[in-house]
Order: sequence, then C-alpha cells, then structure tokens
Amino acid sequence: MLVCDLYLQGGIRCVEIGSVMFGKYDENKKLIPAKNELVRLAIPRRMYTQSHIDYVIEVFEDILEKREQTRGMKIVYEPPYLRHFTAKFERLT
Repeated sequence: MLVCDLYLQGGIRCVEIGSVMFGKYDENKKLIPAKNELVRLAIPRRMYTQSHIDYVIEVFEDILEKREQTRGMKIVYEPPYLRHFTAKFERLT
C-alpha cells in the first residue's frame, strides 16, 4: 500500500518487493506473506537534485502522519504470473 500512496499522493514511482511480488498461496487459497516487506526507490544520482529527495521525504512524512486513518488495500485482479506488474488494487473501507 505504501507504493500506491507514494504514487497517488506524490507521483513518486517505486516498486513493492514483498508479498505482492513474492507472496504465495497455500492449498486453501490463503496468502502466505513474503519474509520481508520492502519498497524500492530507483534514484539515479545524476538526474535528481536534493530538492527532489526532500520532496520524497515530505511525501513519506505526510503518509506517516495519516497512517492511523489508512485501512489498506486488497488485490481485486491478479494474473497467474508476475502479478506485481499488472495487479489491480482497491482500498479497504
């Protein structure tokens, strides 16, 4: 959900490296989460200035401040393979 909020609130592109990418399902279709939940930001050092990085930090801080009001997301569509590329999510209510 953090990667979705970073994009929706700040236009910051990143990738989730965790249960969306590496989670598996057991025989009862229950999700077995990944060992780690990580977010990858690819920041080419010659492209971005300190003000860009400061903006990313500000968006992270805004998301952190609102964490108590955030409910999470659920996958509403996932392909059989490489779901982290084209999965569709919906906010929990």
